[in-house]
Amino acid sequence: MSDLYQDFTASAIGRQVSRLLGLPQPTRLERYADGAPLVDGVVAVGGRGRLAESLVGILDSLDIAAVQPAAAAPDDGTTYRGLVFDATGLTSSEQLVALRDFFTPLLRSLERCARVVVLGTPPEQVDGAERVAQRALEGFTRSLGKEIGRGGTVQLVYVADGAEGSVTSTLAFLLSPKSAYVSGQVVRIGAYGVTEPGRVTDWIRPLEGRVAVVTGASRGIGEQIARVLRRDGATVVGIDVPQAASELQAVMRELEGDHLVLDITAKDAPQRIAHHLTTTHGGVDVVVHNAGITRDRRLANMAASEQGDRWEQVIAVNLTAPERITRELLAQGVVNPGGSIVGVASIAGIAGNVGQTNYAASKAGVIGLVDSLAAELTDGITINAVAPGFIITQMTAAVPFATREVGQRLNALAQGGLPVDVAETIAWYANPASTAVNGNVVRVCGQMMLGA
Repeated sequence: MSDLYQDFTASAIGRQVSRLLGLPQPTRLERYADGAPLVDGVVAVGGRGRLAESLVGILDSLDIAAVQPAAAAPDDGTTYRGLVFDATGLTSSEQLVALRDFFTPLLRSLERCARVVVLGTPPEQVDGAERVAQRALEGFTRSLGKEIGRGGTVQLVYVADGAEGSVTSTLAFLLSPKSAYVSGQVVRIGAYGVTEPGRVTDWIRPLEGRVAVVTGASRGIGEQIARVLRRDGATVVGIDVPQAASELQAVMRELEGDHLVLDITAKDAPQRIAHHLTTTHGGVDVVVHNAGITRDRRLANMAASEQGDRWEQVIAVNLTAPERITRELLAQGVVNPGGSIVGVASIAGIAGNVGQTNYAASKAGVIGLVDSLAAELTDGITINAVAPGFIITQMTAAVPFATREVGQRLNALAQGGLPVDVAETIAWYANPASTAVNGNVVRVCGQMMLGA
């Protein structure tokens, strides 16, 4: 679906009109193309902390060209695709000036759709003045994310002590076009469970030999998740309701995958899924709870007696089914060691939305499932969630024009996201090298301006 407003502002007259009226001028985002380099350009690296000495080597292992701050001369015409600053060495508020000293001279040298990553220490792991300084990084990165412009993004990655060797997959994601619609986010590495990364033999196809199950895989975001996981090497098992059986079968046939047609809210659905994954595939490595529905209505008008109860349907599909399926797969040992469980939440579950008390409750519950299980999982199994914002799909295409336009512009990137943006985030979670990325909820929303 084309973004007509973005097309207009990209024209000569559109640029003039939007500037005159002070309207947003969204930059067309660069997204990853299969076979392209992760970063097409140079990344400047700075800071003095636990990761400073290893950063250039880490980026080199990903074929990303990096220069140390001493080599970054902001007045020599050099431009940068990304900036990485190690702030783990900041132990007092007075030292926060190092952020200004590194970023201010370089920001005007950033190319369009640039990537900025700040590395810190989880504040909960330190005390006193150091905790104050590390917590301050959140305000800095979120504000810079709203200033950077031209399609650029800014993230904060808190790296736990001992998890320094596990940042590679996260830097690969956040510095590349795969994170095009992710900005202003705080990621924790090594906060729960293991702190060491799993082994990846091929960074182009990190999921080779692994099995991924995706619910609601016949179309929309679910179909795109299946496609990206297959691109990364996984054998995909798609699940959807009988009404979508033909679409599901067509997608899985194209992806050389497997399919299971069932209603995930059925009483025996968890057992049937577990049985199929065990007997057909010997287990599963990636579980993506994508299936979801909306039944919008203000709470005052959501009577319990109406046919097809709006409240119970939404909670059953969006929350109860993922919870039951997850617990069954874990109880039976179907999730292989080093496996990844991912829930698709929503920005509505964080910020709320008019007419969506049922939907917002269900999606906040998905985040609750992450919170409840992250510290309990063993064998390197992780659980994380994505919280999409305004993603352009067939469903959002039916939203009234004015509402749709407002929804797309109220974020730092001034545009809606695409299903592939959600899929790429899930693929990062699923990467075997992301075993220290556990208990996170990352918003795929272009950094919403309001509510979250």
